[in-house]
Amino acid sequence: MTATLDRAPVRHRSRFWWAPYLGIAAIVVYCLSPFYWMLVSSLRRTNDIFDSSPIPAPLSLDSYEAAFAANNGFVRALGNSFLVAGVTTVLVLIIGTLTAYALARLDFRFKNLVLAIIITTSMFPGISLLVPLLELFSNIGWINTYQAMIVPSMSFALPLAVWNLTAFFRQMPIELEEAAQIDGCTPAQAFRKVILPLAAPGVFTTAIITFIAAWNEFIIALSVVNKKDLKTAPVITSQFTGTTQFDAPFGTQMAAGVIVTIPLVILVLLFQRRIVAGLTAGGVK
Repeated sequence: MTATLDRAPVRHRSRFWWAPYLGIAAIVVYCLSPFYWMLVSSLRRTNDIFDSSPIPAPLSLDSYEAAFAANNGFVRALGNSFLVAGVTTVLVLIIGTLTAYALARLDFRFKNLVLAIIITTSMFPGISLLVPLLELFSNIGWINTYQAMIVPSMSFALPLAVWNLTAFFRQMPIELEEAAQIDGCTPAQAFRKVILPLAAPGVFTTAIITFIAAWNEFIIALSVVNKKDLKTAPVITSQFTGTTQFDAPFGTQMAAGVIVTIPLVILVLLFQRRIVAGLTAGGVK
């Protein structure tokens, strides 16, 4: 008597198994090409700035030296960008976390309408708010101040922060707070000691998105500040001047662009796992 052995079904590799990898490679090349060309251009000599070769030869750091020249004020502008983006991120996290938690846990009439209004406010383009903001800030004496850049950045970042964190808090079971209160915690202590640590991925994701948005903000910072000591890095980079009136310092601007991008790249690389966890956890019940 011969026994027949059950054989596992053999999976044949698809003829087009390479297609997803090709798509990923195409997306990576498409996204990184501008940054690569900016880096390459920043390493060229001034006379070679319009050279189309993919690798600069010879390498030159003249553009970086020019970017950090004292007359450009680039170092001070970097500090201003860190200050504006950092303060904006902290305030958005504090206000957005408390607002999102209230919307996720409290039950009141028109709650969905409130959420819809909050997210709708983020649909207005920044340029449409520029004239009202200029008039308002002129009347209250906020022109050439840090708060004139921080407050508008907060108004742009808060709706997305509230929406993202509300979805995140909603997927957390309310039994967590109830168990903590049974153990003697007040509602505030239950939120601080139990909910916030569990919400860390969502909070980190919101913080990084807010920081990047505030760091890259340009049109408001350009319009409400005309003192060189208060300008942010994107604004000061756009206003670099060459040796003559009609000389555009492309190499210096490329070098400054690389320097401005580095903190964002480091931030994303350090917290990429938390970013992915925060973006996916809020949609899981």
